Amino acid sequence: MDAFYASVEQRDDPGLRGKPVVVAWRGARSVVCAASYEARKFGVRSAMPAARAERLCPTAVFLPPDFPRYRAVCRQAREIFKRHTDLIEPLSLDEAYLDVTQNKTGLPTATSVARAIRDKIRTELNLTASAGVAPNKFLAKIASDWKKPNGLFVIQPEEVDSFLAPLPVGRIPGVGKVTEEKLKRLPVQTVADLRRLELSVLERRFGRYGARLYELARGIDESAVVPDRPTQSISAEDTFEQDVLLSEMEPMIRRLAEKTWEAASKESRVARTVVLKLKTSQFKILTRSSTPSTPPSSCDELTNIALALRERVALNSGQRFRLVGVGLSNFFERENAQPVLFE
Repeated sequence: MDAFYASVEQRDDPGLRGKPVVVAWRGARSVVCAASYEARKFGVRSAMPAARAERLCPTAVFLPPDFPRYRAVCRQAREIFKRHTDLIEPLSLDEAYLDVTQNKTGLPTATSVARAIRDKIRTELNLTASAGVAPNKFLAKIASDWKKPNGLFVIQPEEVDSFLAPLPVGRIPGVGKVTEEKLKRLPVQTVADLRRLELSVLERRFGRYGARLYELARGIDESAVVPDRPTQSISAEDTFEQDVLLSEMEPMIRRLAEKTWEAASKESRVARTVVLKLKTSQFKILTRSSTPSTPPSSCDELTNIALALRERVALNSGQRFRLVGVGLSNFFERENAQPVLFE
């Protein structure tokens, strides 16, 4: 979906159409959830500090996110997907992989399926979506960004090598700034450069990810589209307007534990592990976790464990924090519930 949250806001309020819209809470610590394409012309991007976005685009309309509304639109989009295939792997509210090797509508090609889905999103939801069509997930992901917004880009099997070769290695999933700098020292700037490296060299430098790089550089990705992927973790976190001491966090931890418990109560599976996440004023991230012999059975129990984890943070008394989060992980099926005998 194109600039999803901002596009929903512009759709539902005609007065916002054509204007730069930024979906973000106001505040010095807030970050941008989404920016309309009008705002992006000023350099505003998702995950950017909201204060910086306001400096870049003083005329932008700032709106607090309305996630229940976005989730409702997401469900409508997925109903359109389901008319064509059941093999749908959501990545987020606004993005998903679809395997249409076989499709329900009998359309002859993946490209025709993509066109049909985009047409229905436009006519039924009054929104636009961009699609990438390719032989595998890795290539489809790249293709989906190629002609945004409201675009369709197709990579045919015989075009894979010529398409990939000139791309900067930063376009490969998982290649962040640190990995990109390491590759530059080899020296590797493009996918074509990466292909010239032996598998043994990449494995020595990057471990198991080296083998993955070797395959992706050749357009190889055997990972399947997995529908209904089980939840791995659920969490809620909060960034403070001003840095706070550890001793002052109890109200925040209680509130976040309630939000996490409410979200987890909708799951059919149970979580064993409680996680407390902290970020210092120097941006250092600390985590503490506990896996009790029986999983937390109430919000109060989750809250008490999270508060107890705070006592395991050994720092000087003057250390201040800018963020705290409470999470649940290590999910398992209810019928397989067994006490943890060893930790």
